[in-house]
Amino acid sequence: MEVRLHKGLGNLDLPLQLNISFEKIYDMLKTYADSESKNHPFYSSAKIVVKEVEKHPELITGFTDLTILQKHEDLIQLLLDALFPELLTLNEIKAVTIPFSFTSFKFTQRFENILKNAGDNYELQIRDFDENSLYIMACTFILNTVYKYPVDLKRPFFFDIPDKNLGTTKNYRVAFNADFMEITPSENAPKITEDDIKLLLDNYDNVDVWKEKFPLESYIFKGFGIMNLFDVTTDETISSIRTNLLRKDDGSIVEKLQEDLSSFYNIKDLKVGFSIFDTSEISYGTSKIKKADSILLDNEKTISCSDFFCDHIMENVFHKNTSIVVSDVKKYGIGSNENPFYKKLKSRNIGSIILIPIKTSENNDLALLEIGSPRPYELNTVNKQKLQDIIPVLKAAVDRFSEEYANILEATIQEHYTSIHPSVKWKFNNAAENYLQQIFENIENPKPEEIVFNNVYPLYGQLDVKGSSIARNNAILEDLTTQLTLAISVLKEACNSENLPIYNELMFRVSAYLKEVKKGLKAGDEIAILDFLKTEIYPVFTHIKDINLDLEALVNTYMSRLDNNLQVVYEKRKAYEQSVTLLNDKLSKFIDKKQEGAQQMFPHYFERYKTDGVEFNMYIGESLTKKKKFDNLYLYNLRFWQIQLMYEMENLAMNATKEMEHKLRVASLILVHSNPLAIKFRMDEKQFDVDGAYNIRYEIIKKRIDKAHIKGTDERLTVPGKIAIVYSQDKDKLEYIKYLNFLQSKNQLGKIEELELEDLQGVSGLKALRVKVIYKEDFDAKKTITLDELMDELK
Repeated sequence: MEVRLHKGLGNLDLPLQLNISFEKIYDMLKTYADSESKNHPFYSSAKIVVKEVEKHPELITGFTDLTILQKHEDLIQLLLDALFPELLTLNEIKAVTIPFSFTSFKFTQRFENILKNAGDNYELQIRDFDENSLYIMACTFILNTVYKYPVDLKRPFFFDIPDKNLGTTKNYRVAFNADFMEITPSENAPKITEDDIKLLLDNYDNVDVWKEKFPLESYIFKGFGIMNLFDVTTDETISSIRTNLLRKDDGSIVEKLQEDLSSFYNIKDLKVGFSIFDTSEISYGTSKIKKADSILLDNEKTISCSDFFCDHIMENVFHKNTSIVVSDVKKYGIGSNENPFYKKLKSRNIGSIILIPIKTSENNDLALLEIGSPRPYELNTVNKQKLQDIIPVLKAAVDRFSEEYANILEATIQEHYTSIHPSVKWKFNNAAENYLQQIFENIENPKPEEIVFNNVYPLYGQLDVKGSSIARNNAILEDLTTQLTLAISVLKEACNSENLPIYNELMFRVSAYLKEVKKGLKAGDEIAILDFLKTEIYPVFTHIKDINLDLEALVNTYMSRLDNNLQVVYEKRKAYEQSVTLLNDKLSKFIDKKQEGAQQMFPHYFERYKTDGVEFNMYIGESLTKKKKFDNLYLYNLRFWQIQLMYEMENLAMNATKEMEHKLRVASLILVHSNPLAIKFRMDEKQFDVDGAYNIRYEIIKKRIDKAHIKGTDERLTVPGKIAIVYSQDKDKLEYIKYLNFLQSKNQLGKIEELELEDLQGVSGLKALRVKVIYKEDFDAKKTITLDELMDELK
């Protein structure tokens, strides 16, 4: 007799002494063997079996030695035959089991076939098995049977058994029959009181309490159980599909859906894909594809549906939103004149396919689920009906995706176009809720409230590309010089080929323009030159191309040097702009990353702008937060962090010159403002600005300070290689000198200059500290000092 042990239950602790016994069957057979039952059809056979069982009393009193099952196999088989009728052995999935240990024997033929198909190495194993839970479940069973206290802890058990023939896994729910068992307390079993039961009911998660009231092997189990398995693969698959579709997609949803549907259809090489179409323009035959992991499409962004699909699929799938089954792709190809849809299916080795369209509730999105098999008729109109139970879940998932996609779009718009910084979003949420409440209460002329934050301290910084205007003008001059020189070379060769005075006249005018350009560009020069080339030179070039092949090659060379969109030589300007873009991107990404750490110190408002370089505003104060208490210590820490940041960004910019055609340098500036101010969100401009007439002075200084000169000189305050810190109060100077001295001790900054600035329009009395940057040859943007390390340095 084959005995199967549950995997992992070799030394299981239980409050039960498990004894296999056939006493209850013996008692039943004794009634059949009684003289009063002479007319019962089982009378004679029962007398024989009872007599044989009585020769082996351990089968009645109970035993734990599993070898006895082998020793008395024939007799035990005889005892159990009534429970395992031969007519049902290929229908029922059933076995005798020892409860709570899942040691099993006496299997129906169907169960044995299932285990055989599972493979030689398979061992029965309960899904999501937990030894503590099993111990407590045994205790509740004792409460029910011995103490007649109804505790409901019935949990379904499941076996997941592989089928090697199909290449899938089958799911089976287990039902137990407890008619042939009994439990009695041992001498050592504590008496369970009403108070004990109350204590146990309040301590399900504390297994030690249960073990105290039901010690190990304190109760005696006699008998056996019958385990019936029911194939619930379809139900489990549908449940898994529902779970996977309704959870947030982590990128594996198609893989999981394919695995589930393969099991659902018993097709191990089933293929599954999907596409999300924007059908707002489907009437014109085209559709934008929002998202796809498709077995039909190849990363297309748009598709001409009317060209790709046949009219039948277009009508049913995209207009009527009904499912389509192509049960024989080869036959479909003949009927559709091998249209692109057929060719795609053939190239994907698909013999039959189901297309299920799911329309969203709120917009024009349509999800197309694709289920394909390599063999014809394996998917058909009959087994398509099995999908009816999951269609509502598919629709819910598509609706959720569509909503999430809209939310992502909104978040993207806010991030890149009308950004609301996370630190102040709570204030906008409150204002929006109050506004909606006004609408719900039918208040006349509801208005969104103003977003104002009072008593916040500003911090401003910028890294400006020095000489950007001159560099850009020089690039324009070089490109124009190149373009005019190329035009002259073409006209000169044209004179040699065709002696026409007009060529000399045009060459004279182009040369005149070239001389003017070399002297320096004036306003309007570039437009005038390009207009001259377009109206007078290019028509001649068209004629020249027809004279001979050499001239055609020259003109083609000229035209190849022009930018396709702008139709001008755009080489030096492009190199300059690429250098600026490279620098801006590096600085922007760096400061954004560093900002994430700074927010941990104290939540504050931050905004960054790209110009020719980078500038940023920060505001810190208690009103910006919902609950957190503000202290000036946070302001001082953020100021020190800003100087460290500027030093690191200077190094990053210097390091970036290795990758630039134009070796751009930056000049750094920090503006210090000691007094708190108010900022207000300007609804018309969708951005924050300072609020109040007094605070406007701060904005004026910000806009003009980078053009300031040192008093009594023509020298600009901002120069490459140095960080300028502008202030107006001596207490600010003393504070920042402490920070600079510390960074000098780390060999990051050099000599400090104390400067007075020339008066600006509307602003006077400004002073500045300017400090030299000591650059590092081995600077690595990924290995800069963290905020925590910075704070540790200050301790």
